[in-house]
Amino acid sequence: MSEAVLNNGSFFVGWGTLALINAGLAQGKGRGGLNWFLISILLGPLATFIIVMLSDIRWNS
Repeated sequence: MSEAVLNNGSFFVGWGTLALINAGLAQGKGRGGLNWFLISILLGPLATFIIVMLSDIRWNS
């Protein structure tokens, strides 16, 4: 990874933004947003793929 990217922090801002987006996606599918935020911090784009591929949780009421 280039030093310029790490020095200005854009990589970390992008990774954090992706984690927030993933938390929103997870909540939209009925899953825990905080849990998926933390998972996304570790897995990044892989977590996005997992969230998208998981089916929605449907509650019968």
